[in-house]
Amino acid sequence: MFDNNTSREIKELSLLFEISTKLSETLDLKAVLKPILQMTALHMEIPRGTLTILNRNRGEIAIEEAYGLRPEEQAKGRYLMGEGITGKVIETGQPVVVPRVSDEPLFLDKTGSRKNLDKSDIAFICVPIKIGSEVIGTLSADRQSKETVSFEEDVRLLTIIASSISQAVRLRQLAQEELEKVRKENQRLQDALKDRYRPKTIVGNSKVMQDIYNLIEKVSRTNTTVLILGESGVGKERVAHAIHYGSNRADRPFIKINCAALPESLIESELFGHEKGAFTGALSARKGRFEIAHTGTIFLDEIGDMPLTLQTKLLRILQEKEYERIGGDTTIKIDVRVITATNRSLETLMQEGRFREDLYYRLNVFPMVVPPLRERKTDIMLLADYFIEKYSREHDKKIVSVSTSATDMLMSYHWPGNVRELENCMERAIILSTDGVIQSYHLPPNLQNRDTGGVCGTENKFKDIIINMEREIILDELKRSRGNMAKAARTLGITERMMGIRVAKYGIDPIRFK
Repeated sequence: MFDNNTSREIKELSLLFEISTKLSETLDLKAVLKPILQMTALHMEIPRGTLTILNRNRGEIAIEEAYGLRPEEQAKGRYLMGEGITGKVIETGQPVVVPRVSDEPLFLDKTGSRKNLDKSDIAFICVPIKIGSEVIGTLSADRQSKETVSFEEDVRLLTIIASSISQAVRLRQLAQEELEKVRKENQRLQDALKDRYRPKTIVGNSKVMQDIYNLIEKVSRTNTTVLILGESGVGKERVAHAIHYGSNRADRPFIKINCAALPESLIESELFGHEKGAFTGALSARKGRFEIAHTGTIFLDEIGDMPLTLQTKLLRILQEKEYERIGGDTTIKIDVRVITATNRSLETLMQEGRFREDLYYRLNVFPMVVPPLRERKTDIMLLADYFIEKYSREHDKKIVSVSTSATDMLMSYHWPGNVRELENCMERAIILSTDGVIQSYHLPPNLQNRDTGGVCGTENKFKDIIINMEREIILDELKRSRGNMAKAARTLGITERMMGIRVAKYGIDPIRFK
C-alpha cells in the first residue's frame, strides 16, 4: 500500500510526464498551453486555474488561458504591474499564497468568477513563470482552504510546471507582442493613407468632417449617383470635386453646371446640346455638357431648381444612359457619373409638385449631408489659417498672427454663410491689416456687433470700433504678460485699478493666459 505522500508523488510524476509528453508532441509550443493547464487542473483537482502573460510594451498582465472561467470572466482578467496578487508576483518574481482570499485586500477577483462563492473557503496560489531571472507571466490556482494538502507542496508543483512551460509561454508572449506591432503598423499605414488621400481641397479635422472623408473614400471607388445636401456655402462643390478625383474617372472630364444660374430657355441646350437649326440662333450643332462629360463626371449644382420639363430627360439618362440633342433624332449613348447637390429640401419640392418623385429616388442613392460651419467649430481657425495663407499670397501681404479678440469673434460667430462667408471675411481682414496682425476691428461689422443687438448709426459704429480696439490691446498685453495684470498695466502706462476696471468691463479672465 502507498501512503498519502507516496500517492501524491506518483500523481505529480504522472502529471509532469504528461506535460513533458505534450511539449514533445509538437513544435508549435504556443498551442500546448491550454491543454497543459487543463491537465494541471484535473490532476490537482482545482476548480479554477489561470495562466497570465506580461505584455512588456504596455506593462499590462492579461489572462491568456484559463480553466473554470467563462470567456467573459477571462476577458476581465487584466492587471498592471504590482496590482493585486498577480501583479505583485510579476513585480517581485516570488510566489504568493493566500490561505483565505476573503482576508486578503490585495486579492481583487477582477474576473468576478468567485463573486457568488464563500471566499472564506477559497485559497489562492500564484507562482511566477520565468525565463532566467525575467518574469514573463504567472500560473495560479484556487484551492479549498480546508484541504489537508500543504500549500508548500502546491507551490512546489506549480513552480515545476511553470518552469516546464516557460519556453512555450515566451513564444506566446513574443507572438502577442509581434501581433501588436503589426496592428500598430497597420493602423499607422491606414492613418497615413487616410491623410494621403484626404481631399486636398477640403479643410477640417473635426469629427463630422472625418465622417465626410470616410464617406468620400467609400463612394469614390464606385460609380454610384451621389446627392450632396447642405446649406449654401458649406462646400458641396468641393465634396463633388473630391469624389471625382478620388475615383477611377479622375483623369476624365469633370463638368459642373449650376441649374439655378441659367434661364430655363438655355439650360436644356447647355445640358443636352442641339442640332443645327433646332431653334432660332442655332447656327451649328453643339454638344451638351453630358456629351462633353462622357466617361467622366457631371456635377449638377442646385438640382432643386431644375425645370420639371428637363427632369424627365435627366431621369431617362440615369436609367437608360441615353438621350437625344434638341432637334435631333439620333440617340446618344453616354457613360457619365452624376453627382448632384442642393441646399433645398427636395421632399418639400416633391410635395409642392415641383420635383419628380421618381427622379428623387434615382438621385438619392447615396446622400451625403455636409455640416454647416457652426457644427464644426474646431475647424474655424484651420479654415481661417488656410484663407490667410491663400489671400496673403494673392494680395502680397505677410500676416503673422490673428489677435486673441479676433479669434474670439471668429469662434463665437454663428456663420450663417458658412465657409464662403468666412473666406470673404478673411480676405477683407487681410486687405485692411497694415501690421501683419488681423485685429478684431478688421473683421466685418456683423461680427463686431454681435453683442450690441445690431445697433446701427455712425456714432455707435465708431464707439464700437474704439471699444473693440481697447479690448484688443488689453487682451494682447495680458497674453504677453501671461495673465499678470500688474505687469500688463505697467506696460500700457495705466494703473492696476484702471486695468482691473477694464478687465471686469470686458469680461476678461486673465487666468486663461497663464
